[in-house]
Amino acid sequence: MMTENIIRCPGDYQKDPLYLKYHDEEWGRPCHDERMLYEMFVIELFQAGLSWRTLLHKRENFEKAYDYFDLQKVADYGEDKIKALMQDKGIIRSEPKIRGSITNSRIIRDQIIPEYGSFDAFVWHFTDGRSICEKMDVSSDEYSDRMAADLKKRGMKYAGSVSLFSFLQAVGVINSHTEECFCYQEIMRQL
Repeated sequence: MMTENIIRCPGDYQKDPLYLKYHDEEWGRPCHDERMLYEMFVIELFQAGLSWRTLLHKRENFEKAYDYFDLQKVADYGEDKIKALMQDKGIIRSEPKIRGSITNSRIIRDQIIPEYGSFDAFVWHFTDGRSICEKMDVSSDEYSDRMAADLKKRGMKYAGSVSLFSFLQAVGVINSHTEECFCYQEIMRQL
């Protein structure tokens, strides 16, 4: 999808091959894979206050540092692992975010999956299993607001409506590609 005649969403991501690949192949495409949903959830919540490009370029390091996003392993992390993560220059070394990611993982494992049967079922229930189209300049909506309120009650960290909106866009619950973008057209044909 690297030809010049393809119409894409506007943005400076087109100057970065990794970011361009993410836009073309992943962002906004409906995802139901448990591990990938969990990975994007963890990474998106680390993004608070940072650019997505920063996280995208650290994604591979996060994958290794976080045991390839094995929910059970991350939920069981203790102080030794937290210290190791704090020394890992390949990830965002924010102790509150690291601790928050572990707390959030425990909430997914101990509350959400038992209640909904899967993280996928939880994520998609806010839109009744449908992808919702939103304009690109929107940073939160009723779905991310409801998800944020639910997760706050459960004790989640860094799970505000704006961060969750970004997560929902990433995994295709919300399709924010412009209508002219070839990705929008592909996604809509699949729905």
